[in-house]
Amino acid sequence: MSSLELWPIGNCQVSGLIDESGAIVWGCVPRVDGDPTFCALLRGDEGQDAGTWRFELEEQVSISQHYMRNTPILVTRLEDVHGGVVEVIDFCPRFQRSGRTYRPVAYARIVRPVHGSPRIKVVLTPMSGYGAQLAQITHGSNHIRYLVERNTLRLTTDAPIGYVLDERYFRLERPMHFFLGPDEPFAGNVQHELETMCQLTEAYWANWVRGLATPMDWQDAVIRAAITLKLCQHEETGAIVAALTTSIPEAPNSQRNWDYRYCWIRDAYYTVQALNHLGALDVLEKYLAYLRNIVDDAEGGAIQPLYAVSGAKEIIEWEAKDLSGYRGMGPVRVGNAAYYQIQNDCYGQIVLPSIQAFSDRRLLRMANMDDFESLEEVGEMAWKTHDQPDAGLWELRTRTAVHTYSSVMSWAACDRLANAAQHLGLDERHKLWRERADTIRKNIDEGAWYRLEGPDLDDGGAGGYYVASFGGDQLDASLLQMVELRFVHANDPRFQSTLQAVQKSLRRGEHMLRYANEDDFGLPETAFNICTFWLIEALHRSGQDEEARRLFEAMLGHRTKSGLLSEDMDFETSELWGNFPQTYSLVGIINCAGQLSRSWRDWR
Repeated sequence: MSSLELWPIGNCQVSGLIDESGAIVWGCVPRVDGDPTFCALLRGDEGQDAGTWRFELEEQVSISQHYMRNTPILVTRLEDVHGGVVEVIDFCPRFQRSGRTYRPVAYARIVRPVHGSPRIKVVLTPMSGYGAQLAQITHGSNHIRYLVERNTLRLTTDAPIGYVLDERYFRLERPMHFFLGPDEPFAGNVQHELETMCQLTEAYWANWVRGLATPMDWQDAVIRAAITLKLCQHEETGAIVAALTTSIPEAPNSQRNWDYRYCWIRDAYYTVQALNHLGALDVLEKYLAYLRNIVDDAEGGAIQPLYAVSGAKEIIEWEAKDLSGYRGMGPVRVGNAAYYQIQNDCYGQIVLPSIQAFSDRRLLRMANMDDFESLEEVGEMAWKTHDQPDAGLWELRTRTAVHTYSSVMSWAACDRLANAAQHLGLDERHKLWRERADTIRKNIDEGAWYRLEGPDLDDGGAGGYYVASFGGDQLDASLLQMVELRFVHANDPRFQSTLQAVQKSLRRGEHMLRYANEDDFGLPETAFNICTFWLIEALHRSGQDEEARRLFEAMLGHRTKSGLLSEDMDFETSELWGNFPQTYSLVGIINCAGQLSRSWRDWR
C-alpha cells in the first residue's frame, strides 16, 4: 500500500520521490508539472510494476535509508537473507559546469555491492500520458530509449542491457551506473562520469547548506526543510511550487484531491520568507525575477492566485482517468481551477517580498524606481480590493466573502509601500500609501471585529475578537497571522482574545484545523499542518514558550523518516495526508525553530 514515507531527490529542474523499498514512484518530466513518467504512487491497487524504477534484491530481508549529510542524495541499503548487502545511491545531478549550473532532466542511480554475493533485478517501467500506457522501448548496445510522450528518455548504463530489458536477476559483482536522461549520446565513461557527478552534486549542496544561518537548536530539521524547499523551486523561471505531487487526498476518500505542482503567490511568499530568515538569497532573487514578469504580464494590474512554473496563466483542470489515485482514492486531477478565482491576498504577497530589494545591499540586483512604480500598480489593486469579496486563502469554490486575511494582506501591501516610499525619499507617495493603510486598518477593525456581550465574557477585556470575514461570526486559523504581518502586537488584548477564541474553536489536541465550518466538501476531517505552526508562533509571541515548544516537538515527531511533512494530518491518528512535501509545512518548521531556538550566544 502506498504511503507518504517518501524521500525526495531533485535538482530544481526535475524531482523524484523514492519509497521505503527504494523505488522511484513519482517523477515528472521535463519539469515538476509535466507528465509523471514515474506514477506508481497514484496507481492505487493496480500494482507497482508500472510507472516505477526499482532494484529488487533476491531474498531481501531488510532495508535502511538515509540522506548523505546536508544533501538530497539518498542512500538505500538492502540486505538479503545470506548477508549480502547492496547500496543504492540516488540523485539528480546539480553542479557548476562550463560557467553555468548543470541540472539536466535526468535521474542518476549507482548500485554497489557491499558484502557477499547479492543478486539484483532492475525493474524500469516508465509510463506515458498520465498512466495511459507503458513507454515504448528501443535499445542499443549500452542504452535503452523510452519513448515517453513528448520527451524521449535514454538510459545509459554499464549494466548488462539484456538483464535490464528482461527484468532478470543477476549477480552484482561490481558497481553499476544508470543515467536516465535526455535522448542524446552520453559523453564519456558512464562509471567515471556518474561518480564524478555524485561528488560534485554532494559538494554543491554541502556548500549551499554551509551558507545558511541556521538556529542553534533543531539544525537537522531546519536544514532538511531548507533543502527540500529549494527543490521546490523551478530554477529556470524562479517559480516555487506548493508541493511536488498532485491529488494526494487531504483526508481519506474526501475528493479533496488537488494538483499542487504550480506556483501559488501565497505559498511562494511564505517559502521565500522562511528561506530569507536563513539567508538563502539565491531562492529569493530568482523568485523576485519571476514576480516581476508576472506583474509585467498582469492585465490592469490583476493578479491570479497561481501560475504555471513557466508563468503561463491558464491551468485548465482535468482528471487523469488512467490513474486510480493514491490508495485508489481518486480522482487524480491535473491543473487547478483556482487559477481563475479571485483571491485578494495575493497583492500583499507580491509587495512584501519585493520590498526587501529596495534596501538589502547583499542582492545582486537591487530594486529601482521602475520597480517601485510597478509595485504601486499592485498596491493600487490591493487598495481597490481590500473590502471586496473573494474566495479567500482557503480557496472556497462556491462562496465568497470579504475575508479578514485578504484585507490584512492588502493593509500590509499599502503599509510596506509607504515604508519603501519613505526609504526612497518620495514624500507624497509615502503620505498616500500611509493614508491608505490607515483607512484599511480602520475598515478591518470595524468590519472584522465580533463584539461580545454578557456577564460571562472572558476575553481579557477586549470586548470581542477578530473573525474570519467581515460581518461574520466564524473563525479561521489565518487570524493568527495578524501578529506576523504586524497588524497588531502580540500583547494587544484584541489579539489575545482572538487567540483564545481560535484555540477554543479550532484546536484539536496538538493540532489545528484551518476552519471548523462546512465547505464545498463538508466538514474538514484533518488538521492543516501550517495552522498548527501558526499556533506555535502565536503562543511564543504571547510568552507561552513552554507550550509552544511542546507542540513544536510533537510536530517534529510526526515527520516522515526523511524529515518532512505533507499538508494535512489526521488529528486523532497523526497519519499524514495531502500533497507532499508541502512547502507550507516545511516553512513552519523553519520559522518555529528560529523563534524557539536558543541563541548561538548561549553556546559560544
